[in-house]
Amino acid sequence: MKKLTVIGGGSWGTALALALAPRFENVSLWVFEPHLAADLQATRQNDVFLPGIRIPDNIAVTSDLETAVRATDIALGVMPSHVARSVYKNVQPFLAPGVPVVSATKGLEGGSLLRISQVMEEVLGAANPIAVLSGPSFAKEVAAGSPTAVVAASKEDAVAELVQAAFSGPTFRVYASDDPTGVEIGGALKNVIAIGAGMCDGLGLGHNALAALITRGLAELTRLATTLGAKRDTLSGLAGLGDLVLTCTGDLSRNRQVGLKLASGLGLGQITSGTPMVAEGVKTTAVVVDLASRFGVEMPISQEVHAVLNLGRSPGEAIERLMTRTLRRESEMEKR
Repeated sequence: MKKLTVIGGGSWGTALALALAPRFENVSLWVFEPHLAADLQATRQNDVFLPGIRIPDNIAVTSDLETAVRATDIALGVMPSHVARSVYKNVQPFLAPGVPVVSATKGLEGGSLLRISQVMEEVLGAANPIAVLSGPSFAKEVAAGSPTAVVAASKEDAVAELVQAAFSGPTFRVYASDDPTGVEIGGALKNVIAIGAGMCDGLGLGHNALAALITRGLAELTRLATTLGAKRDTLSGLAGLGDLVLTCTGDLSRNRQVGLKLASGLGLGQITSGTPMVAEGVKTTAVVVDLASRFGVEMPISQEVHAVLNLGRSPGEAIERLMTRTLRRESEMEKR
């Protein structure tokens, strides 16, 4: 493959463009804001989202979708979940039939409660093969060339393996999977649990509490994912446990930082207005609670995070409510 198009010039999109640039002759990085695209093209740095790392010469930055997508061999979507549908609608007229489209968005669509690959199926139809990419991967470390392992998943084995072969390199290892449901649910829900983890740390509750929250969070996201048809093994892999541990414990995690700031007493509006970066868990939490309700899946951690974000509950009260829930066998929780 000669040309890669990366749709989305935030920190994650820029990092993926940087990591994958050695694998392609040309990379086109589409940035929504024309002024930012012009700055990136001129200065060869993304000072807003990923400062200090040079953009290689074979990456062309543009705010024109047709230019970005024209004659591409593979497209990689890295936009926030709440704009995914509109962006893919705008991309669709310029995509040649048969060009694989990969989603690296870690979230769910509000309202429809759909995974992003399902949104892509509705917008793109059967003309373009679809895959998803997720796993434990902080943008700053990926951009710096730190060793990273992720998962490419598709309903079609050949598509997952094509993405695996196209994207894998010395510092970016890709595993193939046939379980996009598990990969996407793991990538979306770990952000919700990470907000709770940040609240635990922000309240000074210690390592015991954090370990318990991560473990029960894994059980929670596994319950929902398997109810939706995912494979349990996927959730114990890179896109489930791996990404959950990273996002709950690493200081580069935007969602963990949201939890830390909530525990310090800041309001959600103050937190989100203070950064240009999107913490996907903020919007995903309400979607997850609605999705769990639709399928009758009990998700106490997600429900408490939702109550803190959207219903005025304090982080301390949320933790107390989790600790005083009805006592059960641990094995029972796998079914509830």
